Amino acid sequence: MRNASLLAIMLICTLSVTFAQSKADPNFELYILIGQSNMAGRGALSPEPQAVVNPRVYMFNKDTIWVLAKDPLHFDKPKAVGVGPGLTFGIAMASSNSGAKIGLVPCAVGGTAIEAWQPGAFDKATQTHPYDDALLRIRAAMKYGQIKGVIWHQGEANSTEKKSSSYLIQLETLIKRIRKEVGNPQLPFVVGELGRYRIQYDLINVQLAKVPNLIPYTGLVSSEGLVHKGDSTHFDAPSAQKLGQRYAEKMMELQKQQHK
Repeated sequence: MRNASLLAIMLICTLSVTFAQSKADPNFELYILIGQSNMAGRGALSPEPQAVVNPRVYMFNKDTIWVLAKDPLHFDKPKAVGVGPGLTFGIAMASSNSGAKIGLVPCAVGGTAIEAWQPGAFDKATQTHPYDDALLRIRAAMKYGQIKGVIWHQGEANSTEKKSSSYLIQLETLIKRIRKEVGNPQLPFVVGELGRYRIQYDLINVQLAKVPNLIPYTGLVSSEGLVHKGDSTHFDAPSAQKLGQRYAEKMMELQKQQHK
């Protein structure tokens, strides 16, 4: 235990020095996590205290401070947050590039429809402005590193015939806005299928399947084989982690395409 405590103290000291800088670090690769509850994470947390998972993976916390990443990454609904795909995604991205630090920028808000992800939109349940708040966090994070990609999981709140019909155009608009904000029209953007355990989610999955052919530098990850935690809505922790690995694999694939 003493060695673990000393390691934690050393890492915290290193973290403080690392981010006491005046300009963005090109080797600090930032990823935006955006969407609703399955991105925020609702999988059950382990009852055991978490050890440091990876000393090169950080999260931008609620107070816009970089800290070592651990679940829960998000803070949208403190009583509900749990394991999502983000941490596994970050660890996989770090493993693929030993020379980089990875920064996760959690921005998801549970329960939000895609209509909430536009300028000025207000979410009554959380008393937040999801898009505007995300933009502030993204701008703050960019002072320290470079945005390298976005992972998106949202659509449960739009899984009706009426709402799903306009989903694709709204998602395309959102992608363009974020790319413009970070100054990269080719910013990789990976979307994830909704769970295959509710038939109405097919309405959104059909739309998501069109994204890679419609919007350049985007990718789709499958939810095949993933299960819910018993509520028919949220991925259980192992499924969320598997999804995070799939996001990372697709992100790396898109990034390789950029460098060809």
